[in-house]
Amino acid sequence: MGKNVTGTHIVKGLGFDSFGLGANACSVDIDEENDKILRIRPFHFDEHYDPEDLNPWKIEAHGKTFEPGFKTLISPLSLCYKKRVYSKNRIPYPLKRIDWDPNGERNPQNRGTSGYVRISWDEAAQLVASEIKRIHDTYGPNSILCEYDGHGETKIVHAAHGCMTKLMELCGGFTSQARQPDSWEGWYWGAKHIWGMDPLGQQSKQSNIIQDISENGDAVLFWGCDVETTPLGWGGYMASRICFWFTDIGVKQIHISPDVNYTNAVHADKWIPVLPNTDAALQLAIAYTWITEGTYDQEYLDTHAVGFDHFRYYVLGGEDGIPKTPKWAEKICGVPSYTIKAFARYWAKHAVSIVHCNGGSYIRSAFSHEPARLEVALLGMQGLGKPGANQFKFMEWTLFGIPGVSPLPPSKIPDMGAAYRGWVSSGSQPSFIPKTMIPQAIMGEKVTWYGHVTAGLPREDQFTGPFTFPLEGDHGIHMVWSDTPCWETCWNGGYHMQDALRHENVECVVIQHPWMENDCFFGDIILPSNTKFETEDIGSDSDSGQWNVVLYERQAIQPLYDSKSDKEAVGEVAKALEKFGGIYENIYERYLGGKTDDEWIEYGFEKSGVPEDASFEEFKEKQYFAFPTREDYREMPVGLSKFYKDPEKSPLRTPTGKLEYYSTSLAQMWPDDKERGPVPHWVDESPEHQERQYLDRGRTYPFLLVSNHPHFRVHAQHDDVTWLREIETCKVTGPDGYKYEPIWVHPSDAGKLGLETGDIAKIYNERGGVLGGVIVSERIIPGAIYQDHGARVDPIVMGAGGLDRGGANNLIAPLPTTSKNTVGEVTSGFLVNIEKVDVFQLAEQYPEAFNREYDPDCGLVATARIVEGA
Repeated sequence: MGKNVTGTHIVKGLGFDSFGLGANACSVDIDEENDKILRIRPFHFDEHYDPEDLNPWKIEAHGKTFEPGFKTLISPLSLCYKKRVYSKNRIPYPLKRIDWDPNGERNPQNRGTSGYVRISWDEAAQLVASEIKRIHDTYGPNSILCEYDGHGETKIVHAAHGCMTKLMELCGGFTSQARQPDSWEGWYWGAKHIWGMDPLGQQSKQSNIIQDISENGDAVLFWGCDVETTPLGWGGYMASRICFWFTDIGVKQIHISPDVNYTNAVHADKWIPVLPNTDAALQLAIAYTWITEGTYDQEYLDTHAVGFDHFRYYVLGGEDGIPKTPKWAEKICGVPSYTIKAFARYWAKHAVSIVHCNGGSYIRSAFSHEPARLEVALLGMQGLGKPGANQFKFMEWTLFGIPGVSPLPPSKIPDMGAAYRGWVSSGSQPSFIPKTMIPQAIMGEKVTWYGHVTAGLPREDQFTGPFTFPLEGDHGIHMVWSDTPCWETCWNGGYHMQDALRHENVECVVIQHPWMENDCFFGDIILPSNTKFETEDIGSDSDSGQWNVVLYERQAIQPLYDSKSDKEAVGEVAKALEKFGGIYENIYERYLGGKTDDEWIEYGFEKSGVPEDASFEEFKEKQYFAFPTREDYREMPVGLSKFYKDPEKSPLRTPTGKLEYYSTSLAQMWPDDKERGPVPHWVDESPEHQERQYLDRGRTYPFLLVSNHPHFRVHAQHDDVTWLREIETCKVTGPDGYKYEPIWVHPSDAGKLGLETGDIAKIYNERGGVLGGVIVSERIIPGAIYQDHGARVDPIVMGAGGLDRGGANNLIAPLPTTSKNTVGEVTSGFLVNIEKVDVFQLAEQYPEAFNREYDPDCGLVATARIVEGA
């Protein structure tokens, strides 16, 4: 690995979506000199360890060998991260909205458009503390909403998420947001009811699946899955290596998606293009083909499943008089009936496993619980758990520290929970709101739902409740404190959230974040937090698929500008609260938890799972502790093989212990639910969702939007990286010099609409519109258009019916939840229209929005919002 320029070896685990306890991925070495980052390089696992002591795993098949390698397989998002650290969009110092006066007019209607004035940390802390005290005295602690969760950097002692909840707990409580299982919506709300699989609904028993596929599999089915994109912010390029390995040993790779995504373009042996959010129709037609041709495993279903007769009755048309034939499906999903039958026949004759990497269009659409359930139903019809026939996922392999969750050979999973100084479980607060319901709750609507919602809870939790907000005697939300300001670009109905943040009910909005982006524009007080390169911390890397390590994350550079870590920023508020006495007395020391940062790092190391005789001093010197591969990894059972061999001795976590094609628990709890009934169905529409092209609304909005994880960003993060923005396909430069978020349009649709590559267009529906730059391409199916989700918000007109220049299409996603009784998001596969726009005409109409300070190399810049004190 070599030493860096200063003779110091600095390791940082770069994870970009801290969920729960924030496991890192993509660990790196940093070269710095004179307090300046020069270069980011891969981290070598064997720097201080003999390779053989790590017990390198091997997968052997067809005369070839697949091994982990000894340096991190880091992605471009990690290699370019210094550009993020030095971005022109960094918030340099504490800010106050210029027309927000806590002792006078607060002007909530101006949030999102007002400028900011520089203030000191002392003034910022006093303002926040005074607002906390006032809200407590006037309304009670539950009137403060704490927004905290992932979609940021992974830190432990200087936790990037939830430090304020540590403080608010000491102040008597708060209202917590409950982040629904947004990367697993369909699995969580649907698949759990057919095969259990706590905590997330995807197959949780994944040990040795890659070895099994290599030895016994004929094909891997990538269903709405882009492993050359989605894992890059979480686990690097191991997923890519596995795809090349499958090619080397002759395992076919079949892709089902509306787009030729980055994995499909490189690895696919077969692409089956399907219209967005119509997968359930395709799946039902496959089941129909198997049933009518007798090519499914009835003997397996007799012993491993219950309720299959109900499913067969529906598929054959007994329930509604409509057989779910390939011809029926073709009109809905766009896949020719002959292709459906050919694919069904291939699958019936071969050992096929299915792979996902979470968070794609397939699982984040209206009624997404149905394709998730149907996928499991199809796997069951072909002998789920037999050699070469399982399901696995390519990212977040050790999420929640579940043994055997990785399809690759495992090692000890380090646990950073002991040192984590942020994040309180959403279910621990009596007052909480599902994240997708926050806008309604802020604006005074009483909301009701079932389940604590948060990913990781058992299937039975979905039946608890009903819960309501506000609680009896409470007064609703009057203050918001967010350290994850990406609501608009990560969830659905973003324009509605803009209206909520500008609502008169909200008297104070506090935002802490390193960059001036998205929800930051709505802050009354903005606290600048620093990046993980500017703190001393402990971390882990458990998502690389290579070895699991605990990291001593040495501070690379001094904090830039006047920024503090999230822990320190909240600590300043704690100090300011002490002057009020009472419940706030000595609150700063209580907030710190009785340890210094160094002591928390040492405590975290001791409790991480390292051997009892492991030396902390040696750990600090080496800067990492590596866990070898388990000695018995070859003996661990393959996936669901034990269930396949004996379902009585190795039952599933369903009420019957078997695959439930008819869910008695759903039938008992919600007998009148037509959207998520006991048997998986095709669902046309509901009072909340009319997102089918053949419905009346489809005449006005005829295109289905595909909105996946972006290749050049992690949500809005990295959108300011100059190196990435130089890539031609990253942005489309408009005639006004602005770099617009790309929109893929099929040539046949582009011709009808008069669109050409380089045009600027508006994607819109009744909720509003967003702009983008057109790329005419056959990489998207006719009838659909593609634009990545999560772009930085750059508002032209805010709120319902608004227009966004940045292309943040979450703003126009449907507001309601996934379906009647499932509190989830819908951020893809919804109806839109598209038309060419004249940006110069728009600039004349909205001069303020088009004349903000802007740098094409990095996009939006923080100083555009700072009007005094810069």
